[in-house]
Amino acid sequence: QVQLVESGGGLVQPGGSLRLSCAASGSIFLINVMGWYRQAPGKQRELVADITSDGSTNYADSVKGRFTISRDNAKNTVYLQMNSLKPEDTAVYYCNIHRPYTSPNLGYWGQGTQVTVSS
Repeated sequence: QVQLVESGGGLVQPGGSLRLSCAASGSIFLINVMGWYRQAPGKQRELVADITSDGSTNYADSVKGRFTISRDNAKNTVYLQMNSLKPEDTAVYYCNIHRPYTSPNLGYWGQGTQVTVSS
């Protein structure tokens, strides 16, 4: 089992910034993909960004140039720096860890953290 604990969500004004963190513990796969997904009310969960153990990154088009994903393998932690936030970024953000070349749904999910972008 792997446990994921997220932190850093909250309320921010449009144009503001937030940094999400997700710490993994337990039986962590040596080679893995860690990522952030989000789900807005009435919408499906979608990929925001993910990063492999060796640092390769992947971003949704809607966040390219505004969000940056990074990880600290020594701490088993992944971060999401979110800049220039927009109201449409409002969602519950979930951390995920899974083996490469498998579905994220075959991995583990955090409990989610709310991000609200509003004036």
